[in-house]
Amino acid sequence: MKYFTLPPSADLARYVRFFWVLEHELSDSEPYFHRTMADGCAEMIFHFKGRFDEILETNESEPSFHSGIHGQSQSFRRFVIGQDFGILGVYLYPYAVPALFGIPAVELSNQMPDLTTFLGQAGSELEERVMLAVDHASRINIISDFLRNCARNHETHEPAVFSIIGNVIRSNGVARIPDLAAQSFLSTRQFERKFLAFAGFSPKLFSRIIRFHSALNEYGNKDKSLTEIAYECGYYDQSHFIHDFKAFSGEHPKTYFSGNAEGMGYRDV
Repeated sequence: MKYFTLPPSADLARYVRFFWVLEHELSDSEPYFHRTMADGCAEMIFHFKGRFDEILETNESEPSFHSGIHGQSQSFRRFVIGQDFGILGVYLYPYAVPALFGIPAVELSNQMPDLTTFLGQAGSELEERVMLAVDHASRINIISDFLRNCARNHETHEPAVFSIIGNVIRSNGVARIPDLAAQSFLSTRQFERKFLAFAGFSPKLFSRIIRFHSALNEYGNKDKSLTEIAYECGYYDQSHFIHDFKAFSGEHPKTYFSGNAEGMGYRDV
């Protein structure tokens, strides 16, 4: 299995956190299961090789898209594939959705539309160009040019809200909501309304998801116990940590940090 990330160009770094690639050749007949976690950020997904099926709550499955956008989410999803695959992802800041695509981020929350549904003919043309590209560098250049054009057409100027959302991410979700509202020079109600529009979730839920991701990032750290990880990531006790972890990942943290969780093989690369 191969997994790596690539930084965006300087002019897109305001919107794109990074590009990522996941590739795998199945060595036997066993299918590969993949699990996405709750996430405060949206990402564009391009399956340039193979196509996953999404496993529904009924344990039935249905074909996923070849390319689409995975909105910021508060729950996990499960996928399966029985062939070699390659995926290119564009991991966005949440406010990139209104800034680049001209819609409130909240309209994409917990949604996963294909690119044609989301962007119309422009989405179909982008998918075709990315799928025909010969390598990762070409794919990233095609997507970057597309996003630059989106920025010129749709850019929304809300620097205070953008900065505050960025502060929540950098603080790993432990920033206090009243302090954030005060920084925006808005009433609490006005602040929460603007935050929802540009982050897709309320400040409280968004902070919980970002804090959860700070715990995920401790994967592979054998020097810390689950209790230490919980407290260092801002959870007030271990039961609080376990509750959020299971809600956002579908796994007990003990299973995740053991290295035996479903679809987490890429983290060992």
